[in-house]
Amino acid sequence: MMGRPLLLASLLGLLAPPAPPGGAMKKTREDGPLTAKRMKATQGKLEPVAGGRLRIEDPKVRAVVSTGEGPTTRGLRATEGEEARVAELRFTYLGATREQKPLQSGELRRQVGLKLRARDGCNVVYVMWRLEPKAGLVVSMKYNPGMSRSDDCGNGGYRTVKPRSTGAVPGLEPGSSHTLRAELQGAALKVQVDGSTVWEGELPAEALTFDGPVGLRTDNGRFDVELLSTP
Repeated sequence: MMGRPLLLASLLGLLAPPAPPGGAMKKTREDGPLTAKRMKATQGKLEPVAGGRLRIEDPKVRAVVSTGEGPTTRGLRATEGEEARVAELRFTYLGATREQKPLQSGELRRQVGLKLRARDGCNVVYVMWRLEPKAGLVVSMKYNPGMSRSDDCGNGGYRTVKPRSTGAVPGLEPGSSHTLRAELQGAALKVQVDGSTVWEGELPAEALTFDGPVGLRTDNGRFDVELLSTP
């Protein structure tokens, strides 16, 4: 009389939800935002404001995560892949800076963005959200082997990275808040704005020959910012 119990057990097995591949699901780590004390401004100033954010008023700000900073409390993980590096910039746009300064090329540009693999001022990957003169999301690499000081390389070594696919980015109005997120796994880079993917592609092989912390960059814009990243 074992037929019915075996049949019932088989049916229950079919109805049960499938087990996740690779066994039990891994528990995600909790990594949190970087405070003002954990950021190193290499150009311009970062001023603490309410809510743990940093205010940017200078026309040119460059900053990187201080070395040796460990995780704190809030979780931030890649959507795919355990080994992906993630950097997320949460900001409120406050308008143009009182003083405007052109880039070394002479172009007057307003933008905000992330620095990835920032070894120094001559070797870094940028994920920049441009506001003016032409709005859009641009990924570029600055690569100058054997150089480390911006005074040495100037604006040399820049290369725009062509995307595999792109999406539209919203317009920026003073008072609006947004999130710019970059997920880097090997050479594969995915960029999201407010949760929507706006750029996907592969970094050039040269981008993997140097490494460094994440950071931020702004030009001619005022912002309240908060930078989060995986270690």
